[in-house]
Amino acid sequence: MKVIKCAVLVSAITLFLACNEVPKKKEIAAPEVEKEVVNQLESPVETGSSLPSLFSTDDGALLSWVHEINDSLAELKYARLSDGQWQKPETILEGSDWFINWADFPTISENNGNLLTHILKKSSKETFSYDIEMNLKSDDATWRTNLPLHTDDTKTEHGFVTMLPFKEDSFFITWLDGRNTGGGGHGHEGEMNIRAAEVAADGAVSNDMLLDDKTCSCCQTTAAITDNGPVVLYRDRTDAEIRDIVITRLVNGKWTEPKFIFNDGWEIKGCPVNGPKADAINNDLAVAWFTAVNNEPKVKLVFSSDGGEKFEAPILISETNAMGRVDLILLDRENVIVSWMETIDKEAQVKVVKVNKSGKFSKEIVVASLGASRKTGFPQMTLVKDKVYFAWTDVVEDTSTIKTAFINLEDF
Repeated sequence: MKVIKCAVLVSAITLFLACNEVPKKKEIAAPEVEKEVVNQLESPVETGSSLPSLFSTDDGALLSWVHEINDSLAELKYARLSDGQWQKPETILEGSDWFINWADFPTISENNGNLLTHILKKSSKETFSYDIEMNLKSDDATWRTNLPLHTDDTKTEHGFVTMLPFKEDSFFITWLDGRNTGGGGHGHEGEMNIRAAEVAADGAVSNDMLLDDKTCSCCQTTAAITDNGPVVLYRDRTDAEIRDIVITRLVNGKWTEPKFIFNDGWEIKGCPVNGPKADAINNDLAVAWFTAVNNEPKVKLVFSSDGGEKFEAPILISETNAMGRVDLILLDRENVIVSWMETIDKEAQVKVVKVNKSGKFSKEIVVASLGASRKTGFPQMTLVKDKVYFAWTDVVEDTSTIKTAFINLEDF
């Protein structure tokens, strides 16, 4: 009995202590914080600036923009990206008779030490009457400015330029040309054309060719250099007002007949001001574009492995809230980076994603939130080594500036 009583007593004491023991604090895992992948970069641009253009060089990048000094005077400026930082900006030229437009903006390119930019210079008092004039700089020489690209002398619209490094130290350039429109406005009597030419390091223009005698009037052009030669893509315009994206290729010295890269069937009476973007590595080509058939906005992507002769089925990038304003970087024959804009509660976001040609997507990244108005223009994107750089116009209370940022490739 004593043994049993002792056992009962010990059990009772153990139970008492267990019930009155201070409970250990439960360890709660800290919430996982999503990594911030958009790295803001100090911009070299002052307020009153807009219309950025980005271009990758062998050792960095170039950024050009327009700075409006006052209501009548503007200047074209640029800066180099070196060791991950923007260097001191330089002024290329200034003018009081430029056509400055949110969608039709100056671009910049470099080939073997030669720099090429352009501006749009008014040719008459009519709103849409302006010429493309080039600016060239070789090595450390001073800029040679206001060089003519086209010599038709019509008081019509010329713009929406794409320029790329081409043979040795020359450039390939394509543009929308209004010499047959009758001029002065967008109620053209004739048709908008697209042309292409080569520009030498001394500014000499050669091989000026008509590519298509009827195009959409104010969508950006794009081009790429494949192993087969240059290809040009743009928004076409049929007699039935179908305005889908077409391609023409320089093959054996002759330009092919333009053909649709995909039959969206977008019938629209006016120009949507929303052009495609293309990039190529060897004969691998990728194209991103905006369409809104049946008022359903979409951004699409398509690949070609033969320099644009044939295209695979398109991949849908964005729908419902898509605004377009696309950009694209081909990383290798199977992977691209695509950027575009979407409307979010009357505002806008610049988004970017990595896409594999199999249809596999990385997580979408919001690069920037900004206004949805035309003033924000067309965000730019370019690849420098293992980083994707961005530039966009930011508008606060009608005052604009340009912001820049980068995302490491490993973060896609």
